[in-house]
Amino acid sequence: MARIQSLRGFNDILPSDSAAWQHVEACAREVFAAYGYGEIRLPLLERTELFKRSIGEATDVVEKEMFSFKDREGDSLTLRPEGTASTVRAGLEHGLLHNQQQRLWYAGPMFRHERPQAGRYRQFHQFGVEAYGMAGPDIDVEVIALSARLFKRLGLSGLSLELNSLGGAETRANYRAALVEFLKKHEASLDADSQRRLAINPLRVLDSKVPATQAIVRDAPAIVDYLDADSRAHLDGLRQGLSDLGIAHVVNPRIVRGLDYYTKGVFEWTTTQLGAQGTVCAGGRYDGLVEQLGGSPTPAVGWASGVERLLLLMKAQSPNLPTHAPDVYLCWIGEAGRRAAAPLAERLRDALPRLPLVLHAGAGNLGAQMKRADKCGARVALVLGEAEAARQVVQVKSLRENIPQAECAWAELPARLAGLLKPN
Repeated sequence: MARIQSLRGFNDILPSDSAAWQHVEACAREVFAAYGYGEIRLPLLERTELFKRSIGEATDVVEKEMFSFKDREGDSLTLRPEGTASTVRAGLEHGLLHNQQQRLWYAGPMFRHERPQAGRYRQFHQFGVEAYGMAGPDIDVEVIALSARLFKRLGLSGLSLELNSLGGAETRANYRAALVEFLKKHEASLDADSQRRLAINPLRVLDSKVPATQAIVRDAPAIVDYLDADSRAHLDGLRQGLSDLGIAHVVNPRIVRGLDYYTKGVFEWTTTQLGAQGTVCAGGRYDGLVEQLGGSPTPAVGWASGVERLLLLMKAQSPNLPTHAPDVYLCWIGEAGRRAAAPLAERLRDALPRLPLVLHAGAGNLGAQMKRADKCGARVALVLGEAEAARQVVQVKSLRENIPQAECAWAELPARLAGLLKPN
């Protein structure tokens, strides 16, 4: 019988990798808390209408990439492709947004039916940060500074911050007219998708990944030249705030984002170390989204970052990612040693709650046990034989440093291990 395998683009995260995931997640939680952001946990399934109304029916996400289906009652449901629409829906449903300021973050899997490749999967994971009720560029600066601090906390370097502004309704209307006029002159040379978008959503043409179309749009009008006074002032304020914090950035007039709800300032953190998947964090302002989904006009800004891409970049820059290797491996010899080993392991876990300790299980002579201790990456091996059990002592052997093996009384073992395992 053929074995059942995972679906294409839906990946298992194995124990050899999950420690690095947990490290990234822990760093993110710490940074979010440091800025006063509270976690919101969102359902995986939403009504399809939510994403059509928020993301935009002419976007690739809605047109091509959503996992949607009818349930038993005939309702159209969708596995969430992103988190902002769900956050707004939850905020409206639970009264979090009206005349209030909210700083929120979410994390979890998202789903898009894309062509799987490194850093892009059909089930992927994101962190997202959302701030509601604050209209000035100071909160845009804050969410960007938060992302910069997270990358620093993860040890990442070489990232570039690119900004643009999509303006308000007046800017978009004026720019759309100028862009369409320009693209019409080159319509025959555009790729098929861009020709279709020209009539439906011409700004999406700027986001084309087709080289021939990219070459054309390099000469297209820039939206920053059409900004209304308010949008211009907001962009200037954002740039000044980032400069005050020493956060380097450039203006890239071709950034348009892939979701229709964005307005005014948008931004991306990019790297040259991941090939085509160079964007590791992206976001911007979406002041009209709350009203679009039935609420009162509410300013909002936020970003999302893909965990898989962060991990790929971390591995590219520092191959020694965190692992689940235990600090201590407890070996035993003989029946008396076996019986004493489990109680001793529990005493150590009581005394040192954060100590990763593995107790040998099953058969195996001392040589085999020591090989297993070394293979699993333990830093220290404890050896408990019948004689040691009778005297309530244990042999302590360092596996990674040139420290002589020594005998230690059980009562003194927690202090001895704490000293041996101190970070270098």
